[in-house]
Amino acid sequence: METGDLTTLTSVMEKLRERKLDTEFKWSDEGFTADRGKCYQPEDLKIIRTYRFEGDSNPDDSSILYVIKANDGLIGYCMDAYGAMTNQGPEFNNFIRNIPVEGREDQIEFDL
Repeated sequence: METGDLTTLTSVMEKLRERKLDTEFKWSDEGFTADRGKCYQPEDLKIIRTYRFEGDSNPDDSSILYVIKANDGLIGYCMDAYGAMTNQGPEFNNFIRNIPVEGREDQIEFDL
């Protein structure tokens, strides 16, 4: 699968699974957890790629997937509805905004 084929959420998720980068960072009151007994704060993380998807017939079908790298080397993802349809509250939004985003050149190096 080439990068150009990554036009659906399913195709991106499958590529992450194939590369064993499919650990989900889950939101909790303490920060992000990844089922490893560790809680990550924004300064422990870096967004290395962002994918946005919009439904063909319904703008409410929008979602966003963040590919995230932790300072301990773990790479995984966090997914949310996009814009006003977000599943999370303001705490999540503030948390995700505080995670540094790698520059465009760094993101190109991480192509799936």
